[in-house]
Amino acid sequence: MSAYALAIVTFVAAQAAGSQGALGAARPAECGMQEGFKAANKWERAKEPNLQSYCSLLASGTAKLVNAAALAKDVPAIADEADKLLPGRAAPSVLKGRALLRLGKAAEALAALEEARKRDDRALDDPVALLAWARANARTGHHDEAATAYRAALPRTSALSAPERSAASFEAGMIVMAQGPNVVDDAVAMLRQARREAQDALQLASVVGLALALDRSGQKGEAKAVLAERVREGVKPMLKDPRVVDALADAGVAQESEALLGMALEPTDAAGAREAWRRFLEGPSGKGPWAEHARTHEGAAGTKPKAPASKDAPR
Repeated sequence: MSAYALAIVTFVAAQAAGSQGALGAARPAECGMQEGFKAANKWERAKEPNLQSYCSLLASGTAKLVNAAALAKDVPAIADEADKLLPGRAAPSVLKGRALLRLGKAAEALAALEEARKRDDRALDDPVALLAWARANARTGHHDEAATAYRAALPRTSALSAPERSAASFEAGMIVMAQGPNVVDDAVAMLRQARREAQDALQLASVVGLALALDRSGQKGEAKAVLAERVREGVKPMLKDPRVVDALADAGVAQESEALLGMALEPTDAAGAREAWRRFLEGPSGKGPWAEHARTHEGAAGTKPKAPASKDAPR
């Protein structure tokens, strides 16, 4: 068991149920008393006259962000309004960063999350915020920062929904694997976790990702067995599914899609696998830590097995 896998097991075994709300979004500390706000004495209400409106705005923005992607465009303005009511608090910036990321504005999302951390060095401790931080960094090319954030987020994801939890494990495994051979065992542990929890297209991608990580770590026999157990015909459309494409983009490793495809096609389509490995090598990964591994597979995919010698052949 790798050091990372041991850390996951230890943390999850020790973790008690936290005070997180829907989809792991913890209520801001300043809103922690809101269920009993009306019962609070006049002095408490007088100290923060805008607190109730502030917390209502944050709750509204969170609900819009969670329930419908189309409503995400309204959330940055809601976060700004909350920020005006209680200036200097971190929660509005976290909400704004999450919304901007959902809207595909990764650089702006990263700036908002950085502002939240400046306001409160614990602002990104919540797994939802930490996952947004990881994705914003990955999408803007800050891969080391993103990998560190993913490592920190995974042991805290028990309160997330199953789809978000499995996506986080897949993304973490893929970005950690892309860092090279020294940490590939950690990627194997993460992708095993993703395979257990994911469904549909992301489950298949997690299986292929695990096989790729095992193969890259030298465990080629297990890699073949993992593929044989799950991967059949029709793998191309599954790996082009928007959920898989988005997860690879969130992890900042879109180029790994060709390595996944090459790995998946090898048992059934040698020519297709060879083309996928070629495309992998022609992209930015051609100068990365897994280039030699890809070249080996490209060559192997282009090699036809020798036919057995005929008994009548001249000796």
